[in-house]
Amino acid sequence: SYYLKESRGSRRWLLFLEGGWYCFNRENCDTRFDTMRRLMSSKQWPVTRVGTGILSSQPEENPHWWNANMVFIPYCSSDVWSGASSKSEKSEYAFMGALIIQEVIKELVGKGLSTAKVLLLAGSSAGGTGVLLNVDRVAEQLEEMGYHGIQVRGLADSGWFLDNKQYRRTDCIDTITCAPTEAIKRGIRYWNGIVPERCKLQFKEGEEWNCFFGYKIYPTLRCPVFIVQWLFDEAQLTVDNVHLTGQPVQEGQWLYIQNLGRELRNTLKDVTASFAPACLSHEIITRNHWTDIQVKGTSLPRALHCWDRSLHESNKNGKTPLKGCPIHLIDSCPWPHCNPSCPTIRDQFTGQEMNVIQFLMHMGFDVQKMAQQQGLEPSKLLGMLSSGN
Repeated sequence: SYYLKESRGSRRWLLFLEGGWYCFNRENCDTRFDTMRRLMSSKQWPVTRVGTGILSSQPEENPHWWNANMVFIPYCSSDVWSGASSKSEKSEYAFMGALIIQEVIKELVGKGLSTAKVLLLAGSSAGGTGVLLNVDRVAEQLEEMGYHGIQVRGLADSGWFLDNKQYRRTDCIDTITCAPTEAIKRGIRYWNGIVPERCKLQFKEGEEWNCFFGYKIYPTLRCPVFIVQWLFDEAQLTVDNVHLTGQPVQEGQWLYIQNLGRELRNTLKDVTASFAPACLSHEIITRNHWTDIQVKGTSLPRALHCWDRSLHESNKNGKTPLKGCPIHLIDSCPWPHCNPSCPTIRDQFTGQEMNVIQFLMHMGFDVQKMAQQQGLEPSKLLGMLSSGN
């Protein structure tokens, strides 16, 4: 099932894949069914939905895409949009993420997609990873159906995970504490997950799980893809077992968090189009404050607009990036929320909003010591933190 908002004058289509973790064995899928039914069945879905962020039809909230045809595809397959298995003797559950996308495309062709100029496949979290896994397949499907004029592109938000070492190693007991590699290794077998052929060829048989990690699949993709990723993604920290609740953060955690930002920044250096703010958050493109976040003075809608233009121009003459219209935007400051446009942080217990300095002190950040390390006066460091330099 899917939701559609037609915009008859437009030849641009935006298909959005919803996120929401996954489950990878009978036990945690049963738990998911009991506690998060809307992510496993369409029974309780509302009749209509209101689009927000990049799915909004208000130009103020969505300056460059407000007029597109919008499609919201809810996530009920629990398989990171990769599965191709129906319910069987062996499994009580069907995992059909990859097939759902194909079927939606087939149906939309009859509703105007056939005359589209641009199809942007977007998604957040598990939906963001779903974009990386499906964008080339969508392009191939449309070509096979004879629609060669549609430019297929991807926009992956908060779906670029690292297969790094956890801060504290735990056994793979449930979805939240299981290391990402272990969860995907189990999941891909349980879902009968499929990955793109070109990525699959890079790895040995049985190692297809590698293709769920952005930095490994990205070099194999044919379609242009824009990557949006918080440098300190909350879902990544959760699976790495860094829990920022209440207690001051120990030095080991603090170093781990900073290192995570560095590692992530490294994996994005060869990504042509990217937007990576140094914030602690998760998901952005469907939030109504998505226009407020900036990296190096450029907002995300503006960067996406520049990317659109660069793809449009490069079709004509393969020009270098457009002047004053950047598409590779990665924060260089080293800790969470050193960018002053980051979304507000709330204390998880009191619900109080915190500014950067309160947040860092709450995390056990030692201003004196940090200032010493950077060779600065503490007051100067505090000034820099609050202005975000």
